[in-house]
Amino acid sequence: MRFGLAVQLLVFGVSVLAARVQVTWDVGYKSISRDGFSTWRAIGANGQVPIPPIYVTQGDVLELTAINHLDKPITLHAHGLFQRNSTFYDGVGMVTECGIPPGGQYTYMIDTGEQHGLYFIHGHYGLEMSEGLRAPFIIQEKEQSTEYDEDILLTLEDWGQQPEGELIERLKQVSTDSLPNDYKTGLVNGINGNISQTVQFECNRRYRIRVLNIGLDQSFKVQIP
Repeated sequence: MRFGLAVQLLVFGVSVLAARVQVTWDVGYKSISRDGFSTWRAIGANGQVPIPPIYVTQGDVLELTAINHLDKPITLHAHGLFQRNSTFYDGVGMVTECGIPPGGQYTYMIDTGEQHGLYFIHGHYGLEMSEGLRAPFIIQEKEQSTEYDEDILLTLEDWGQQPEGELIERLKQVSTDSLPNDYKTGLVNGINGNISQTVQFECNRRYRIRVLNIGLDQSFKVQIP
């Protein structure tokens, strides 16, 4: 009897520590200039491009509801999450699900478990990710392992101006060793890296810098002077 009571108390304690974080994305098109020179149709959420980061704490369950206002299906994939016993929430179009049809909606239950760190959530139906359907997903540790004064997030993206259908056809015609470079601009926190705001550092302060490549194809060289 005492053993059973101890187990019940332990389970109750764990459930109290975890939380359910509810986020809704109204996914739709938005005309925007991300390179600072030309306007192009992008995919955003709640009228925002880039889509703001999602912050949760280790052990939390993210309830992400996607409402599709596009003219094609969408899915959402939590990149780097293990999805143990929940592969049906993995969001790979036409593999783990058929996709959310235009006008439809679906809620993904993303259990962070014991994972923590820097991840991202992106569209996984066609190349919607390359059109802007992507956002950082930060799982903060329950107990901070390192003390710091400021947390800085730098997201890196490749950005082109080619419709999804045309890009898919081009990718079909080349080998994986020679992918076409159709992404002419590198973005830092959603803005052309050549005109994005600089990060100011102060003496005697400790910074945690998170660098995340949420691009589709391109690699980036990162250097801090």
